[in-house]
Amino acid sequence: MNKTDKEFLDYLDQWLANLPAISQDEVFSSPSQSAILSVDITNGFCKAGSLSSPRVAAIIPPIVDLLQHGWKAGLRNIALIQDCHTPDALEFQAFAQHAICGSEEADTVEEIKALPFYSELKLIHKNSIDSQENTVLDSWIAERPEVHTFVVVGDCTDICTYLLAIHLRAKANAYHLPWRVIVPENCVATYDLPLALARQIGATPHPGDFLHKVFLYQMALNGIEVVKIIE
Repeated sequence: MNKTDKEFLDYLDQWLANLPAISQDEVFSSPSQSAILSVDITNGFCKAGSLSSPRVAAIIPPIVDLLQHGWKAGLRNIALIQDCHTPDALEFQAFAQHAICGSEEADTVEEIKALPFYSELKLIHKNSIDSQENTVLDSWIAERPEVHTFVVVGDCTDICTYLLAIHLRAKANAYHLPWRVIVPENCVATYDLPLALARQIGATPHPGDFLHKVFLYQMALNGIEVVKIIE
């Protein structure tokens, strides 16, 4: 590693540690103009199956807390965007089979299903890592032209969450829309597959902490508001 790379990695650690917090009052002050988009907080990524991860399960409580506070503030624009794969999904060429439609893995985690307003949340199914390809996401957003603040939470930081946040920011830029896209770091996570284990099982390594930081930074580079927490 050269000196420049080391300096940047040190900077990246400092950047992550110094992320600002923003208040719920700021985000939810005009609840009809805000939305929360939650990605893949399902059993298959949190609790059971080949792609489940305790790192991802750890963000369930802060996401539930955010949903509760948003709902209490009057926010009703909440969408749960979740994998619902066909048995022959092409995505399985890159990732192990997971979240087949109708399976336990594809189901929302119980902590969210237990919310008294769960039945009023919008469930959006996707058959790829992209939340807007061949889904109703963009039409759901178009039906809510008053919404200009989007809070994105879920997993994985470097895959589905990243693609969703980038899609929203790029769409806002392309159409000159006055949107805010906010990603609270305490409500996003990714899995970890160390190099040694990856070599042992013949898989692609996935350093979770490193990729979490790098992709949050990449979001910030593109104008997404990455914050420590919405408190």
